Amino acid sequence: MLRVLFCLMIAAGPVFAGPDRVAIHLGSHHAGATTEFEEMNPGLFLSWDRPHGVTVTVGAFRNSYGRGSVAATIAKTVFERNQTSAAVFTGLAHYPGNGSDIRHAVGDVVPLAGVQLRYRHVFMNIMPGDGDTVDAIFSFGVTLPLGNQ
Repeated sequence: MLRVLFCLMIAAGPVFAGPDRVAIHLGSHHAGATTEFEEMNPGLFLSWDRPHGVTVTVGAFRNSYGRGSVAATIAKTVFERNQTSAAVFTGLAHYPGNGSDIRHAVGDVVPLAGVQLRYRHVFMNIMPGDGDTVDAIFSFGVTLPLGNQ
């Protein structure tokens, strides 16, 4: 966990330059959920594109438990054609007061991993669930370039 955080901090060095994109997170779907989750999850994220298809993203959102959370991720684009792309990502999110509700959390810090699909200005993140309370999490929103690319 500390290695991931260290890598995120190193990758965040370029953050001092202006972000390349803003993403507006709209909601989520918890496939196979055995409990109730909020699926309206507004949020705002800023992304910095780095060399070699790497993207660093930080932001804040309303989590599926109805509380505010912050997250940081690093992604690597594995497919890109025309206005379509796919990337794998990993990161950390802070779920204050809900860490005990998430099996793989360390305290209130939740490790994230998944695939991000983008087409034009629409994105969807697909993350595996814990196999207990949810099978998979799909989150979605829109992303807009900021002209810094």
